[in-house]
Amino acid sequence: MIEKNNSEINVDELMEKIRQEILNRQGLSQPALTNSADTADLMSNISLSMGYIESLLKNAESRAYIRTKWPDKLNRFPFNLISKLQKFILKAINFLFKDQREVNFNLILSLKESLTINHQLIAEIKTLKTQIDDCLITVNARFQAANEHLNIVDNSIQELDKQIVAVDNSIQELDKQIVAVDTQFQGMNERHFRNDSYLKNDLMQQKRLISLFLEEARQRLPEPFNQEQLQTFASEEEHLLNSFYVAFEDHFRGTREDISDRLKVYLPLIEKANVGTPDAPILDVGCGRGEWLELLKESGYISRGLDINRFMVEQCQARGLETIEADVINYLQSLPENSLGAITGFHIIEHLPFKTLMRLFSETVRVLKPQGLVIFETPNPDNVLVGSNTFYLDPTHIHPLPSPTVKFMAEMFGLYDTQVITLHPYPENAKVDGQGIAERFNDHFYGPQDYAFLGYKHE
Repeated sequence: MIEKNNSEINVDELMEKIRQEILNRQGLSQPALTNSADTADLMSNISLSMGYIESLLKNAESRAYIRTKWPDKLNRFPFNLISKLQKFILKAINFLFKDQREVNFNLILSLKESLTINHQLIAEIKTLKTQIDDCLITVNARFQAANEHLNIVDNSIQELDKQIVAVDNSIQELDKQIVAVDTQFQGMNERHFRNDSYLKNDLMQQKRLISLFLEEARQRLPEPFNQEQLQTFASEEEHLLNSFYVAFEDHFRGTREDISDRLKVYLPLIEKANVGTPDAPILDVGCGRGEWLELLKESGYISRGLDINRFMVEQCQARGLETIEADVINYLQSLPENSLGAITGFHIIEHLPFKTLMRLFSETVRVLKPQGLVIFETPNPDNVLVGSNTFYLDPTHIHPLPSPTVKFMAEMFGLYDTQVITLHPYPENAKVDGQGIAERFNDHFYGPQDYAFLGYKHE
C-alpha cells in the first residue's frame, strides 16, 4: 500500500488535482498509466549498472588485502634473486600503506552498504510502482465514472435550462395576460365608477324633481298648478342632463391630476397680474370639477367658481371650494362694475351661442377692475383633427372658435394687449418623420390641440 505521508508520493495532492480536473472540466483528458515497457528498460539498466559496480567493488576488494608475495610481473630476474629482500620490501610497503588500506576497506564497506540500500530501494520502487499502477487504474476508472456522471449532470442541466426557459416564457406570457386583464379590469372599474356616479347623480336628480313636484302639489291641492309653479318645473328640466354630463366629463376630460398639471401654466400670469386678492378676486366661469379653483386655493389666491351643472357645483363644494350654481350672464350682470381682478374660463366659450358670447365679453369688461386679466381656453380649430373630429366629441359644443375671431371680438369690447398661446400639441411619436411637407402636415394635424386667449382691461 502507498503511505499517505510518503514524502515522495503525496496522495492527497494527487487526489486534489484529480478533483480539480473533474470540477474544472477544462482540457478534460484521461490520466495516462505508467508505461510498463519504459519502466522495465529503466530497471534493466539499473540492474546492469549495479552489477558493474559490484564487479568493480570485488576487484577493488581483492586488491585491498595485505600483499604476501611479490607481484608475478616482478617475480623474475633480477628481482627473484633475493627472496629475503622481497619479503622485507613487502613488509615495508604494507606498513607504509596500512592507513590507506584501512581507508580502502572502509570505502568498500560503505559502497557495499550503499549497494544493499540501493537494492532495497529498487525493490521498494518496484513495489511502489505496482501500487501506483493499481492506484492509477482505480483513479482512471473513477475519473471515467465521474466524467460520465458529469456528462449526465450536464445533460440534465441543459434539459433543466430548456425547462426554465419554457417556464420563463410561460411566466412572461402570463405577465402579459395579467397586464391585459389588469388593464381591462381598470377600464371596467373606471366605467363602473362613471356609471355608478351617473346613476347616483341621476337618481338624486329624479328624487329632487319628485320631491319638488310633491311639495308643489301639496301646496296647491286641490287647486291646479299655476304659471309660476309650471315655470319651476320647466327650470328643473334644464338639469336633467347634469348627471350625464358629469359622467361624460369624467370619461373624456381626463383625470384631475392631468388637468391640474395642464393648468399650472397659467399661475405665472395670475402672479404677474397681481390678482387673486380680497380686493381683486378671481372668478372661474364654467368651473366644472374645480381643478383650477383647487390649484388657485393651494397657491393662496382668492377665487370662486360658477357653473350651471348642479352636481359639479356640489362636487366643488364638497372639496371646500367656493362655487355658485348660476347662469354666467345672469351672475355677471348681478355684479357691480370693477369688482373682479380676473375672469377665467376653460373650455366654456365654445358652449355658448354667438350672442351669448358677445354678452360674455361685454359683461366681462364691465366687471373687471382696470388692468384686470381675462383668460379663456378653447379647442384649437387650426388643428385639423380637432376642428373636424375631436371638437365634436362633446355634443354640447356649438362650433369651433378660431383664435383670430376671439381676439377680434375681445378687442372690439375694449380689451387690449391681447395674446394667443397655443397649447397641448400631440406627442412627438405621433408625428410624421421628415421635413418640408411632413413638417407642414404635422403642424396642421398634430399641432397644438388648444389655445388660450389673454387680454387686459384698460385703466
